[in-house]
Amino acid sequence: MLIRKARKYRIKVRPKQEELFARFAGCQRFVWNHFLELQQSRLNQDLYCLSYADMCKELAILKKSEKTAFLKEVHSQTLQQTLKDLDRALKDAFAKKKKFPKFKKRGYNDSFRFPQGVHMEDSRLYLPKMGWFCFYCSGSIEGALKNVIVSRRGNHWFVSIQTEQELIKPSHPSKTRVGIDMGIARFATLSTGQYFLPANHFSRLERKLAKEQHKLSKKVKFSNNWKKHKRRVLKIHRQIADARSDYLHKISAWFRNRAFWVTLGVEESLH
Repeated sequence: MLIRKARKYRIKVRPKQEELFARFAGCQRFVWNHFLELQQSRLNQDLYCLSYADMCKELAILKKSEKTAFLKEVHSQTLQQTLKDLDRALKDAFAKKKKFPKFKKRGYNDSFRFPQGVHMEDSRLYLPKMGWFCFYCSGSIEGALKNVIVSRRGNHWFVSIQTEQELIKPSHPSKTRVGIDMGIARFATLSTGQYFLPANHFSRLERKLAKEQHKLSKKVKFSNNWKKHKRRVLKIHRQIADARSDYLHKISAWFRNRAFWVTLGVEESLH
């Protein structure tokens, strides 16, 4: 059974390296917005949208221009991946699978993808035109490296490493089945009578979040103090999201554990 897995790790970034990451993400955002505007203008003129191949030709011309020569500093394949994403988004919009793509804003969903040319040694990663970077490797990475996505979340940069490997199809030793009912008072209730209580991570930080958001509303928008306080609010949101993700991973690991099928007290094992 051929499967692909992606693991996400936080990158150890220095100030100069952070500027490099921001410049790469900025170029992806510029290419997305530029070609989205071009496609919209063609649609307004009752013309067909440019295909991915045509956009690549336009991108080559764009790099030769003096005003947009900064695009040469970025790896060409990352820009091509952005055009692929835009082409797919337009096709999904015309097929009514998704809404029409929107323009990207600075600081929101900053990311770029390397389809190849990436090398990895233990907890070090080589990115084309960027060099070697260290990341917090929390587990072994097995399989052939397929692609790498670098993204920003809050004040930190992360790398998602996708690998491909051949595995034997797993089979659980148990011959019984257990039903799961998701709820509010109880996060999950099993047909055996066992249940998981909700973690309520938001309620723990709700007052702190409301306090910081109230302070943010009193700041002059886009001022330096506003930006500093905005980072505080984002940090709290990130803490809530990380806590929820951690709780879900613990529960999913509990279901994968063989001890789940013979253990009677779920709450005792969780705590």
